[in-house]
Amino acid sequence: MTEHSVSLVMAGSGGAGVVTAGSLLLEAAGKAGWYALMSRSSGPQIRGGEAATMLRFATEPILSHDDSFHLLMAIDWDNIGRFSAEIPLIGASLIVGDPVHGPAPVALLSGRPREAALAMTAIAGQIEHGRPNMVALGAIAAMIGLPTQAMQAVVEQHLGRKGQEAINASMAAFHAGFAAAAELPEIPKLPAVTAGPQKRWSITGNEAAGLGVIRGGVRFVAAYPITPATEVLEWLAPSLAKVGGVLVQAEDELASINQIIGASYGGVPAMTATSGPGLSLMIESLGLAVAAEVPIVVVDVMRVGPSTGIATKSEQSDLNIAVYGLHGDAPHIVVAANSVADCLFTSQWAVHLAEAMQTPTIVLTDQAMGQSRAILPRPAKLAFIGQRDTAKAAVVGEHYKRYAVTASGVSPMAIPGAAGLAHTADGLEHNEFGTPSSQASDHLSQMDKRSRKLTQFNYGDHWADILDADAGPGDMAIITWGSSTGPAREALNRFSAAGGKVRLISVRLIAPVQPGKLAVALAGITRALVVEQSHSGQFYRMLRAFYDLPLETRSLHQAGPLGFGPARILEQLNRLRA
Repeated sequence: MTEHSVSLVMAGSGGAGVVTAGSLLLEAAGKAGWYALMSRSSGPQIRGGEAATMLRFATEPILSHDDSFHLLMAIDWDNIGRFSAEIPLIGASLIVGDPVHGPAPVALLSGRPREAALAMTAIAGQIEHGRPNMVALGAIAAMIGLPTQAMQAVVEQHLGRKGQEAINASMAAFHAGFAAAAELPEIPKLPAVTAGPQKRWSITGNEAAGLGVIRGGVRFVAAYPITPATEVLEWLAPSLAKVGGVLVQAEDELASINQIIGASYGGVPAMTATSGPGLSLMIESLGLAVAAEVPIVVVDVMRVGPSTGIATKSEQSDLNIAVYGLHGDAPHIVVAANSVADCLFTSQWAVHLAEAMQTPTIVLTDQAMGQSRAILPRPAKLAFIGQRDTAKAAVVGEHYKRYAVTASGVSPMAIPGAAGLAHTADGLEHNEFGTPSSQASDHLSQMDKRSRKLTQFNYGDHWADILDADAGPGDMAIITWGSSTGPAREALNRFSAAGGKVRLISVRLIAPVQPGKLAVALAGITRALVVEQSHSGQFYRMLRAFYDLPLETRSLHQAGPLGFGPARILEQLNRLRA
């Protein structure tokens, strides 16, 4: 019984090792030649407490989880009922639990899944230093068709520093679980991969965002830890040092953004990473960077709001503050990654955009991408390197115009200390020299300049990812952004396989808006579905405000923390077609 993908969950209380086991399983799948996606969910404790690791394996690249899971392997049942809405189980699903911990919680049984028992604790107890999570891993490997040699290689890699005894104990528990799986009901297996080894990456969205800004040229980072963005900083701290960069943990978000403004003003490309509450604190200083025309990058790994909200869950609800949150007319750039892999591209592109246009650029990702780990094809190296127009020397007989009104809107930027290039730089409105001014003519010319450099820039085809699926006149389109792109793409594939035609437009450049480009992308389309994860339909309302949409355009939106499944989007497509 084989399928193109297999989905499973490992769950247990704090200390049960389900996140560690899930990580080992993910890496072993990569070594076996499969693609994989792993996300995790935890309770309100953030650290410790119950946890669940959701995994999907396939022979083709994966962009989202499926609509339900084939298997739930529970090390124990401690508070797992909290995850019942995040673990959709159906009649074909299988729950496997340890009988020593009693029956499965009723909350998990609404879909009437099959049930089976695996004595993980007892089996592990027969092995010196055996652990139930490794028994569970062995059973899972046998059930989904994962080769044992792949897990052997991963265990040796991760436990090598603990010595051969630790490796032997783990593999003994693994093999015991593998053998015990023969008594369990079947779930789908993945076919063995016969092709030769291909270069794959194991990476999270947060790690990819960090790599992207380094590749883009960032060499200074200041930030204050906040869930779910902290891993961006944890990855950057040692990685920046390898390229001669520096990371500073600031005392709060206000200090962090002001530090990167200072670093960038001094000539060093700079960034910070945060989440919604931190972005709120940074708004005033973002306006300063707009007025002073200082390039910075802010990566916002969105979580459920408002206020503290749900720190460990995902939502796409920071769009409004990212686009509209600055006071006054403050033209700036907002871009959004649409997958784990795209976090690399989009963050690197953001550095390029910020430096080229001397303006703040906000990168929107979210918890669903940031804290998910994927086995994916090795991304291509990009040519985007941040390059700013720097004033080299003073012109003899002239005063330096830091904010000279130019056709492009971009003025050569001085590095502090350069002879003859002294100027005033602050948040006050100013004339071309930087001298504070309250004159209407100066305000208008500088506002036009700051706007013009964004609207006239050539963003190329990167403003959106468009998947056509042979859609033509009279057909439909899905318009989406961010992490909603993954399930939308899978819905498109299912819709196309059933004979439907739909075009997918995943918008990467949120601001400035691109009405002309979207008009071309929607040519011939008569019906559209806007998909997003926000309670109020923020993206849909923004599209309605700035773009001409097909007459029949519907909004599919929901609040976090539950993401979309492909089936829900497919259902809406079928209704729209009818």
